[in-house]
Amino acid sequence: MSERTRPPFRADHVGSLLRPRRLRQAREQREAGAITAEALRAVEDECIREAVKLQEDVGLKGITDGEFRRTNWSSDFLTAIDGVDFGESKVRASFHRADGTDLERNVTSLAVTRKLARPDGIQTRDFAFLKSVTDRVAKVSIPSPSMLHFRGGREAIDKGAYPEMEEFFDDLIKVYRAEVADLADLGARYIQFDDTNFAYLCDPKLRAQSVAAGHDPDALPRLYCRLINDIIRGRPADMAACVHMCRGNFKSAWVAEGGYEPVAEVLFTELEADGIFMEYDDERSGDFAPLRFLPKGKIVVLGLVTTKNPALESRDELKRRIEAAARLAPLEQLALSPQCGFSSTVEGNELTVDHQIAKLRLVVETAREVWPDA
Repeated sequence: MSERTRPPFRADHVGSLLRPRRLRQAREQREAGAITAEALRAVEDECIREAVKLQEDVGLKGITDGEFRRTNWSSDFLTAIDGVDFGESKVRASFHRADGTDLERNVTSLAVTRKLARPDGIQTRDFAFLKSVTDRVAKVSIPSPSMLHFRGGREAIDKGAYPEMEEFFDDLIKVYRAEVADLADLGARYIQFDDTNFAYLCDPKLRAQSVAAGHDPDALPRLYCRLINDIIRGRPADMAACVHMCRGNFKSAWVAEGGYEPVAEVLFTELEADGIFMEYDDERSGDFAPLRFLPKGKIVVLGLVTTKNPALESRDELKRRIEAAARLAPLEQLALSPQCGFSSTVEGNELTVDHQIAKLRLVVETAREVWPDA
């Protein structure tokens, strides 16, 4: 079997990496007005070069910039869209810890205050730099379009600008399509949509909250699949598009729990992505039964290695879990990754860079033992 050269790769990762101290300090200085935007970017450039080398050294084929230019995995991108502003945060979320305690925080609120329009590139400059510093596949992750709808729904979208929701969805698709097209022109061949809402709709408590907000939790997965499909339709034939289903990732805590059964059939049969990253690092994600819906031609990347704590998984246990998944989906349609990023926000999860390296290396070495084409 020849080496797999098209993403997602047998050994892959979600994207974000722990921020170096000097990068966090430079961002704080910029926010305080002590340094210029150009000075901050110079520090980012330096740290991204080091992050690229880290990924290459452990053997990864898909290389990200660690999301080092972001403070938050989703809001930096979304608020760059003209017409999107930060709203008043009215929702508090409970992030759960492995020790049984909860971490309460206000959820970032976004509001669509006028017609959407795309500036001259959102991730394009950042991607061009990343591509210039690696000879491997440069991967760009962007928040799913669902992130501009699920939290606030109709009430967060100005009715004067968008009296009909379909007009809003059409403009949102146009913004994303233009961004993806420009990334493709720059040579991007691996994009990933990070989405919390498919996974949130697996949690009975969050489904109930969705109903209270006026949503139909059974209809939303189909809507969100349609948005992504309309965005990636027409992409270059050699561009891989994936979706990562996140259950919340902040300071080693999470939000959503529950198996994938409520969304799996729609997700696997209607989403036109090449790969789906699924969190499977512990019991909160349920069993592998939903993989029975996986059709030919798609890859599921099993997030079996946790980014939530420093304990290193057993390679034998990882292989046993991959074997269990392969009883429901063909082994050649599976891959391996950490369950989420290491630092979805600047704060990062509660582990060290050495732990991060060990986990990424474990993913690569395990994949090489399981798949001949890894």
